[in-house]
Amino acid sequence: MLKSQRITWWCLSALLLGEAILLGIAPYERAIWCAEMVWPIGLWLILFFTQEKFTFSVPSYAIFFIWMALQVGGAHTSFERVPMDWLMEPLGLERNPYDRIAHFAIGWFAFPFAEYFLNKGWAPSKRLAAFFAIMCTIAMAGLWELIEWAYAELEGGATGAAFLGSQGDIWDAQKDIGCDTFGALCAAALFLCVNKKQN
Repeated sequence: MLKSQRITWWCLSALLLGEAILLGIAPYERAIWCAEMVWPIGLWLILFFTQEKFTFSVPSYAIFFIWMALQVGGAHTSFERVPMDWLMEPLGLERNPYDRIAHFAIGWFAFPFAEYFLNKGWAPSKRLAAFFAIMCTIAMAGLWELIEWAYAELEGGATGAAFLGSQGDIWDAQKDIGCDTFGALCAAALFLCVNKKQN
């Protein structure tokens, strides 16, 4: 791992730990907090234990951090209760958009996915790496919606509904996947620009 990548990794990890501790002291509901925190903790552990085998670029670590920070924030209050009036009122929104923003952010995982596929030789060109990354991100989005559905069914009640986060929108799953996809397309475009010198 290069010095810049190592510094980025530990600085972002420290910020994330600080956020997790601060927002984990008195969450809106502990059950929701636990269910939501599994994912950023799991991702951090995967990145930590695999960083010697594969080191991502600084932009990739930043992308991972942004989503994990959003997830930790949503875990504190539940996604539908994150204070977003500063955005909702000017845009005339009735639904809290925090969940959609987080889905757009996770769509950017297509950037590190493409980076991984290209550097591992799993894709013969940057364009195919970007394409595979978009497809993986969309598949991951669909799997996540199934996980949300399963948890909501098993848990039931207000906790299950809060984790599902549909806020009464019957097309919530489809719109979430749409946000993931849009994020993935943006990330893939950035990846192609950053790696334009490669085939």
